[in-house]
Amino acid sequence: MPPSDRGRPDLTLAEAVRRAADALREAGLEDPAAEARWLVAAAADVAPVDLVVSAHKRLDPGTLARIDAFLGRRSAREPLSRIVGRREFYGRDFLLSEGTLDPRPDTEVLVDLVLDICAAPRWRGRPVEILDVGTGTGAILLTLLAEIADARGTGIDISADAIATARLNAERLGVADRATLTMFDLRAGLAALEPGRAFDFIVSNPPYIASADIPHLQPEVRCHDPHAALDGGADGLDFYRLLSATLPRLSPEGWLVVEVGAGQAAQVAALMAAAAPGAAVRMAPDLAGHTRIVAVQPRPNRSDE
Repeated sequence: MPPSDRGRPDLTLAEAVRRAADALREAGLEDPAAEARWLVAAAADVAPVDLVVSAHKRLDPGTLARIDAFLGRRSAREPLSRIVGRREFYGRDFLLSEGTLDPRPDTEVLVDLVLDICAAPRWRGRPVEILDVGTGTGAILLTLLAEIADARGTGIDISADAIATARLNAERLGVADRATLTMFDLRAGLAALEPGRAFDFIVSNPPYIASADIPHLQPEVRCHDPHAALDGGADGLDFYRLLSATLPRLSPEGWLVVEVGAGQAAQVAALMAAAAPGAAVRMAPDLAGHTRIVAVQPRPNRSDE
C-alpha cells in the first residue's frame, strides 16, 4: 500500500484493490490487477466475488495493515501462494510450508494420466496401491486418493516439515485413513519401505532442474521453493535414475508416472527403457503443449496403452 494510504480506515475494498495493483505494477509484476484481487481478498478474508458485490465495504486498520504487509512480501517476489499459505490443486486447497514445493497446475496432468489409466476396464472396482516419491504437500497422492475411492497410498519425503504438512492436508481432505506419510530417502533404496508390498502406481514430481540452472530461476522459485525439491544434479536426471530402480516394486500391471522438465522426456523415457526393456511408454503434454509427463509400464498389458 502506498505510504500515503497507511493507517487510513476509510479505504474500500475497491480502492484497496486499485492501490494494490498500482503498487504491484511499480514492482514489475506481470499481472498486477489479478494479483491485487487475490492478495486483497486473502488479506481481507473475503471471497473473490466479494470484491465486486461488496466493493464499497470499508476496511478496518488491521485489514489495511495485512494488505500492506502482503504487498511488501509480494513486491519482494515472494509467491502469493506462500504469502497466503495455500495453493489450489485439482480443485482442492493444499496447505504449504517451507519444506514443500508449491504445486503447479502443470502437475495436474500427472493426476489426469493416472486417472485415465485407471478408467480402463481392468482397473475398475479393484483396490489401487500408490507410492508417491517426494510427496511434499501430498498434492499428487492425496488428490488421487480423493478421486479413487478404492485407493490407498504411501507418501515419502526427506523433509519432516513436508510430511507434517502432508498429514495436515490428508486430514483436511478426509483421506488420512488411506494415506501413510513417512520420512524416507529414496537414495537408501526401497527395500526397507513396506517390504513385500507392490504398488500399482509409483508417482513422482522429482527434482529435475540442473544444478547450474538453479541460480537463473525466477526468484519466486529460486528463493522460496526448497532447494532439495529443485536440484536434479548436474544434468537434472539424478532422481530419474533412482526412480528407474523402483520399477521392481510395481505390481504386474503397474505404472511409474513422473513429471519431467522441459526437453527431458526423451531422456527419461530412455532411462526407463534401459531399466525395463520392452516397457510400454505413454507421455502427456502440459498446458503449454510441452511433454510434461512420462509413464512407463515395465510389463505392458496392451489394453492399458
